[in-house]
Amino acid sequence: MITTPNVLEAIRQHGADAYPEEGCGFLLGTVTDDGDNRVTTLHRAANRRAENRERRYELTADDYREADAAAHEQELDVVGTYHSHPDHPARPSETDLAEATFPGFTYVIVSIHDGAPEDLTAWSLAPDRSSFQQEDIILPDLKRI
Repeated sequence: MITTPNVLEAIRQHGADAYPEEGCGFLLGTVTDDGDNRVTTLHRAANRRAENRERRYELTADDYREADAAAHEQELDVVGTYHSHPDHPARPSETDLAEATFPGFTYVIVSIHDGAPEDLTAWSLAPDRSSFQQEDIILPDLKRI
């Protein structure tokens, strides 16, 4: 995943704002010629889960359509999702794997401990949907001319 410090900070902030529940949303950006997801902005979403919101989140088809419309307004695409893990590591859970839908998407997880953001990781879903592989988070040199 290629992104900026501001995007990473916005993910961390959303996780902290949602604590002790899971916060979630969409990653908006483009796919590079190399197949990497370049994330330029976020689209926050509400956690639609009715119960156990401190351990689970839910995004609906309407949430996706709203994020897709916001992306198109900016000439971007939805390239992934993010969510927080309150008081748990920034690693995909078995539920995350079971509910992951799109190979090619970037899945970002931020760990929130006692309300403060800690680790943030990015993952991609294997083409056969059997596992996640950790993605590098690349912060390009913004001073290049």
